[in-house]
Amino acid sequence: MIAVLVLAAGASRRMRGRDKLLEDIDGEPLLRRQLRRALNAGIGPVLVTLPALDHPRSRALDGLQVTSVPVRDADEGMGASIRTGVAALPPDLRGVMILPADMPDLTAEDLRSVADGLTGDPAPILRGSSGETPGHPALFPADLFPDLETLGGDRGAAPVIAANLSRLRLVPLPGAHALTDLDAPEAWAEWRRRRGG
Repeated sequence: MIAVLVLAAGASRRMRGRDKLLEDIDGEPLLRRQLRRALNAGIGPVLVTLPALDHPRSRALDGLQVTSVPVRDADEGMGASIRTGVAALPPDLRGVMILPADMPDLTAEDLRSVADGLTGDPAPILRGSSGETPGHPALFPADLFPDLETLGGDRGAAPVIAANLSRLRLVPLPGAHALTDLDAPEAWAEWRRRRGG
């Protein structure tokens, strides 16, 4: 079983007062859409990091079978979210898939494609990619959980990947699915224009 850890504890600073994870896509907030896709992938339990359990984003979780993980030191950066989320994982997992919540082109099928690559001993680190360009999601085997729990700062899991480059495998995903993230109003406007509103 592989857990999906959806990172949603960031401050959305580049949105100039808007919350990117509550932006509407086809009648629902981006965060809820991403969580539904993680659940629909059917690869294991879904956890989501939040700045606090009473944060406005928590309303997007209503009725979904996901576990909320508050990140007290979320201002520290993505490393704190990963560290806190991994510490909250249930036991006996084969790996954890780290999924930024602001990547709307990733589908349940994409997540399954990455998860299918978790084989072998030692198991690889897997990253979705657009051609040879690495992106998201990233899947880490269970033996690297202790390393993920030491992360800090805003470099995400880059230090763990750098220390284990020989184990890195890219999983090509369609188009720019692995690279498209929406963290500024201009990015949202362009993405909406491309998909026809």
